[in-house]
Amino acid sequence: MFDVDIIRDIPYSVQKECLMDLYVPVTDVKCPVLIYFHGGGLNSGNRQDETIIIKLAQLYGIAVATADYRMYPEARFPEFVEDSAEAVKFIHDYNLEHDKFSEVYIGGISAGGYLAMMLFFDRRYLEKKGMAVEDISGYIFDAGQPTTHFNVLAERGLDTRLIRVDEAAPIYFIEKDYEFKTSQPKILILYSDKDITNRPEQNQLLYRTMYHFNYDMEKVDLKCLKGYEHCGYYDAQSEDGTYILPKLYSDFILKLLR
Repeated sequence: MFDVDIIRDIPYSVQKECLMDLYVPVTDVKCPVLIYFHGGGLNSGNRQDETIIIKLAQLYGIAVATADYRMYPEARFPEFVEDSAEAVKFIHDYNLEHDKFSEVYIGGISAGGYLAMMLFFDRRYLEKKGMAVEDISGYIFDAGQPTTHFNVLAERGLDTRLIRVDEAAPIYFIEKDYEFKTSQPKILILYSDKDITNRPEQNQLLYRTMYHFNYDMEKVDLKCLKGYEHCGYYDAQSEDGTYILPKLYSDFILKLLR
Protein backbone atom coordinates (compact mmCIF):
# COMPACT_ATOMS: atom_id res chain seq x y z
CA MET A 1 0.00 0.00 0.00
CA PHE A 2 1.38 3.39 -1.04
CA ASP A 3 0.83 6.76 0.58
CA VAL A 4 -0.54 9.13 -2.05
CA ASP A 5 -0.02 12.85 -2.54
CA ILE A 6 -3.22 14.41 -3.89
CA ILE A 7 -3.47 17.68 -5.79
CA ARG A 8 -7.06 18.63 -6.62
CA ASP A 9 -8.74 21.10 -8.95
CA ILE A 10 -5.76 21.80 -11.20
CA PRO A 11 -6.79 24.00 -14.17
CA TYR A 12 -5.12 22.49 -17.24
CA SER A 13 -6.78 24.77 -19.78
CA VAL A 14 -8.44 28.17 -20.02
CA GLN A 15 -11.80 26.38 -20.27
CA LYS A 16 -13.53 26.48 -16.88
CA GLU A 17 -14.61 22.83 -17.12
CA CYS A 18 -11.06 21.62 -17.60
CA LEU A 19 -9.92 20.63 -14.14
CA MET A 20 -7.68 17.75 -13.14
CA ASP A 21 -6.97 15.82 -9.97
CA LEU A 22 -3.52 14.28 -9.63
CA TYR A 23 -2.75 11.27 -7.41
CA VAL A 24 0.96 10.56 -7.03
CA PRO A 25 2.22 7.63 -4.95
CA VAL A 26 4.97 8.51 -2.50
CA THR A 27 8.03 6.60 -3.71
CA ASP A 28 11.78 7.08 -3.93
CA VAL A 29 11.77 6.57 -7.70
CA LYS A 30 9.82 7.95 -10.63
CA CYS A 31 6.58 6.14 -11.44
CA PRO A 32 4.38 5.79 -14.52
CA VAL A 33 1.32 8.04 -14.83
CA LEU A 34 -2.06 7.27 -16.40
CA ILE A 35 -4.03 10.24 -17.78
CA TYR A 36 -7.59 9.01 -17.37
CA PHE A 37 -10.83 10.29 -18.90
CA HIS A 38 -14.14 9.44 -17.25
CA GLY A 39 -17.16 7.92 -18.94
CA GLY A 40 -20.72 9.21 -19.15
CA GLY A 41 -21.62 9.47 -22.82
CA LEU A 42 -19.86 12.85 -23.29
CA ASN A 43 -22.76 14.44 -21.41
CA SER A 44 -22.34 13.31 -17.79
CA GLY A 45 -19.81 12.05 -15.26
CA ASN A 46 -16.84 13.77 -13.65
CA ARG A 47 -13.25 13.14 -12.67
CA GLN A 48 -14.10 12.59 -9.00
CA ASP A 49 -16.26 9.58 -9.84
CA GLU A 50 -13.08 7.65 -10.56
CA THR A 51 -12.48 6.22 -7.09
CA ILE A 52 -11.60 2.74 -8.37
CA ILE A 53 -8.93 3.96 -10.78
CA ILE A 54 -7.27 5.85 -7.93
CA LYS A 55 -6.45 2.42 -6.50
CA LEU A 56 -3.73 2.29 -9.17
CA ALA A 57 -1.83 4.80 -7.06
CA GLN A 58 -2.72 3.27 -3.70
CA LEU A 59 -2.11 -0.39 -4.55
CA TYR A 60 0.29 -0.44 -7.49
CA GLY A 61 2.36 2.74 -7.34
CA ILE A 62 1.03 4.16 -10.61
CA ALA A 63 0.17 7.86 -10.62
CA VAL A 64 -3.24 8.86 -11.96
CA ALA A 65 -4.41 12.15 -13.45
CA THR A 66 -8.21 12.26 -13.74
CA ALA A 67 -9.44 15.00 -16.04
CA ASP A 68 -12.79 16.65 -16.67
CA TYR A 69 -13.56 17.99 -20.13
CA ARG A 70 -16.30 19.97 -21.85
CA MET A 71 -19.47 17.98 -22.40
CA TYR A 72 -22.88 18.16 -24.04
CA PRO A 73 -25.18 20.05 -24.13
CA GLU A 74 -22.77 23.01 -24.11
CA ALA A 75 -19.91 21.32 -25.96
CA ARG A 76 -19.68 20.50 -29.64
CA PHE A 77 -17.44 18.04 -31.42
CA PRO A 78 -14.41 18.15 -31.32
CA GLU A 79 -14.10 20.33 -28.21
CA PHE A 80 -13.95 17.40 -25.78
CA VAL A 81 -11.22 15.76 -27.86
CA GLU A 82 -9.27 19.01 -27.92
CA ASP A 83 -9.61 19.21 -24.14
CA SER A 84 -8.25 15.69 -23.72
CA ALA A 85 -5.20 16.60 -25.84
CA GLU A 86 -4.75 19.68 -23.64
CA ALA A 87 -4.74 17.44 -20.55
CA VAL A 88 -2.01 15.28 -22.07
CA LYS A 89 0.04 18.36 -22.90
CA PHE A 90 -0.37 19.62 -19.33
CA ILE A 91 0.98 16.39 -17.82
CA HIS A 92 3.82 16.35 -20.35
CA ASP A 93 4.84 19.88 -19.34
CA TYR A 94 4.27 19.15 -15.65
CA ASN A 95 6.68 16.25 -15.89
CA LEU A 96 9.29 18.35 -17.66
CA GLU A 97 9.18 20.71 -14.70
CA HIS A 98 8.84 18.25 -11.80
CA ASP A 99 10.42 15.06 -13.23
CA LYS A 100 7.94 12.80 -11.40
CA PHE A 101 6.95 10.26 -14.04
CA SER A 102 8.90 7.55 -15.83
CA GLU A 103 6.28 6.86 -18.52
CA VAL A 104 2.99 8.42 -19.66
CA TYR A 105 -0.16 6.47 -20.54
CA ILE A 106 -3.55 7.59 -21.81
CA GLY A 107 -6.80 5.78 -21.04
CA GLY A 108 -10.46 6.10 -20.34
CA ILE A 109 -13.68 4.18 -19.94
CA SER A 110 -16.73 4.37 -22.26
CA ALA A 111 -16.78 8.01 -23.48
CA GLY A 112 -13.29 8.33 -22.01
CA GLY A 113 -12.24 5.29 -24.03
CA TYR A 114 -13.54 7.04 -27.14
CA LEU A 115 -11.42 10.10 -26.28
CA ALA A 116 -8.32 7.94 -25.80
CA MET A 117 -9.00 6.30 -29.18
CA MET A 118 -9.35 9.66 -30.90
CA LEU A 119 -6.01 10.83 -29.52
CA PHE A 120 -4.29 7.70 -30.78
CA PHE A 121 -5.84 7.32 -34.22
CA ASP A 122 -6.22 10.97 -35.23
CA ARG A 123 -2.68 12.21 -34.75
CA ARG A 124 -3.62 15.83 -35.34
CA TYR A 125 -4.88 16.49 -31.82
CA LEU A 126 -1.58 15.73 -30.10
CA GLU A 127 0.44 17.20 -32.96
CA LYS A 128 -1.31 20.55 -32.42
CA LYS A 129 0.10 20.44 -28.89
CA GLY A 130 3.63 19.76 -30.14
CA MET A 131 3.45 16.07 -29.25
CA ALA A 132 3.33 12.78 -31.12
CA VAL A 133 1.29 9.65 -30.59
CA GLU A 134 4.58 7.83 -29.98
CA ASP A 135 5.46 10.12 -27.06
CA ILE A 136 2.94 8.05 -25.08
CA SER A 137 4.02 4.60 -23.88
CA GLY A 138 0.59 2.99 -24.02
CA TYR A 139 -3.13 3.54 -24.49
CA ILE A 140 -6.15 1.94 -22.77
CA PHE A 141 -9.40 1.82 -24.77
CA ASP A 142 -11.95 0.61 -22.22
CA ALA A 143 -15.50 0.03 -23.56
CA GLY A 144 -14.98 2.83 -26.08
CA GLN A 145 -16.82 3.42 -29.36
CA PRO A 146 -14.52 3.32 -32.40
CA THR A 147 -17.23 4.54 -34.78
CA THR A 148 -18.75 8.03 -34.56
CA HIS A 149 -19.87 8.45 -30.95
CA PHE A 150 -23.63 8.18 -30.43
CA ASN A 151 -23.87 11.64 -28.86
CA VAL A 152 -21.98 13.17 -31.76
CA LEU A 153 -24.73 11.62 -33.90
CA ALA A 154 -27.31 13.22 -31.59
CA GLU A 155 -25.57 16.58 -32.03
CA ARG A 156 -26.17 16.15 -35.77
CA GLY A 157 -29.83 15.31 -35.24
CA LEU A 158 -29.33 11.67 -36.25
CA ASP A 159 -30.55 8.39 -34.80
CA THR A 160 -27.97 7.45 -32.16
CA ARG A 161 -28.04 3.80 -33.26
CA LEU A 162 -26.57 4.65 -36.64
CA ILE A 163 -23.09 3.50 -37.59
CA ARG A 164 -21.10 6.32 -39.14
CA VAL A 165 -17.40 6.35 -39.90
CA ASP A 166 -16.10 9.86 -40.48
CA GLU A 167 -13.71 12.29 -38.82
CA ALA A 168 -15.50 11.82 -35.50
CA ALA A 169 -14.76 8.07 -35.64
CA PRO A 170 -11.40 6.75 -34.40
CA ILE A 171 -11.49 3.83 -36.85
CA TYR A 172 -11.81 6.30 -39.77
CA PHE A 173 -8.12 7.12 -39.43
CA ILE A 174 -6.95 3.58 -40.05
CA GLU A 175 -6.34 4.23 -43.72
CA LYS A 176 -2.88 2.91 -44.55
CA ASP A 177 -0.24 0.45 -43.43
CA TYR A 178 0.90 2.41 -40.44
CA GLU A 179 4.49 3.44 -39.97
CA PHE A 180 5.20 4.90 -36.56
CA LYS A 181 7.90 7.52 -36.13
CA THR A 182 9.49 5.41 -33.42
CA SER A 183 8.01 2.24 -31.93
CA GLN A 184 4.26 1.62 -31.83
CA PRO A 185 2.79 2.24 -28.37
CA LYS A 186 1.18 -0.69 -26.61
CA ILE A 187 -2.63 -0.80 -26.59
CA LEU A 188 -5.18 -2.49 -24.32
CA ILE A 189 -8.72 -2.84 -25.71
CA LEU A 190 -11.36 -3.89 -23.18
CA TYR A 191 -15.07 -4.60 -23.52
CA SER A 192 -17.65 -6.96 -22.00
CA ASP A 193 -19.70 -9.69 -23.60
CA LYS A 194 -22.99 -8.11 -22.45
CA ASP A 195 -21.93 -4.60 -23.42
CA ILE A 196 -24.10 -2.01 -25.20
CA THR A 197 -25.63 -3.44 -28.37
CA ASN A 198 -22.98 -3.53 -31.11
CA ARG A 199 -20.15 -2.35 -28.79
CA PRO A 200 -18.40 -5.77 -28.62
CA GLU A 201 -18.59 -6.14 -32.40
CA GLN A 202 -17.26 -2.63 -32.95
CA ASN A 203 -14.25 -3.27 -30.74
CA GLN A 204 -13.60 -6.54 -32.53
CA LEU A 205 -13.83 -4.63 -35.82
CA LEU A 206 -11.29 -2.10 -34.54
CA TYR A 207 -8.90 -4.89 -33.62
CA ARG A 208 -9.27 -6.70 -36.95
CA THR A 209 -8.95 -3.49 -38.94
CA MET A 210 -5.67 -2.74 -37.17
CA TYR A 211 -4.56 -6.26 -38.07
CA HIS A 212 -5.61 -5.74 -41.68
CA PHE A 213 -3.47 -2.59 -41.91
CA ASN A 214 -0.38 -4.22 -40.45
CA TYR A 215 -0.26 -2.70 -37.00
CA ASP A 216 2.05 -4.61 -34.68
CA MET A 217 -0.56 -6.85 -33.11
CA GLU A 218 1.92 -8.21 -30.58
CA LYS A 219 1.48 -4.78 -28.98
CA VAL A 220 -2.33 -4.88 -29.01
CA ASP A 221 -4.18 -6.79 -26.28
CA LEU A 222 -7.90 -7.44 -26.81
CA LYS A 223 -9.80 -8.60 -23.72
CA CYS A 224 -13.48 -9.46 -23.34
CA LEU A 225 -14.68 -9.54 -19.73
CA LYS A 226 -17.35 -12.19 -19.43
CA GLY A 227 -20.66 -11.78 -17.63
CA TYR A 228 -20.72 -8.00 -17.36
CA GLU A 229 -22.89 -5.32 -18.92
CA HIS A 230 -21.40 -2.04 -20.15
CA CYS A 231 -18.62 -1.06 -17.69
CA GLY A 232 -20.20 -3.35 -15.11
CA TYR A 233 -16.76 -4.61 -14.15
CA TYR A 234 -15.65 -1.10 -13.13
CA ASP A 235 -15.91 -1.67 -9.38
CA ALA A 236 -16.15 -5.47 -9.45
CA GLN A 237 -13.93 -7.69 -7.33
CA SER A 238 -12.60 -11.16 -7.93
CA GLU A 239 -13.17 -13.94 -5.42
CA ASP A 240 -10.03 -13.02 -3.50
CA GLY A 241 -11.20 -9.40 -3.12
CA THR A 242 -8.90 -7.95 -5.79
CA TYR A 243 -10.45 -5.10 -7.77
CA ILE A 244 -10.59 -6.37 -11.34
CA LEU A 245 -10.10 -3.16 -13.30
CA PRO A 246 -7.09 -1.66 -11.47
CA LYS A 247 -5.41 -5.09 -11.65
CA LEU A 248 -5.95 -5.26 -15.42
CA TYR A 249 -4.64 -1.73 -15.92
CA SER A 250 -1.63 -2.23 -13.66
CA ASP A 251 -0.74 -5.55 -15.31
CA PHE A 252 -0.79 -3.78 -18.67
CA ILE A 253 1.30 -0.80 -17.52
CA LEU A 254 3.81 -2.64 -15.36
CA LYS A 255 4.26 -5.42 -17.90
CA LEU A 256 4.99 -2.79 -20.50
CA LEU A 257 7.61 -1.21 -18.25
CA ARG A 258 9.34 -4.56 -17.91
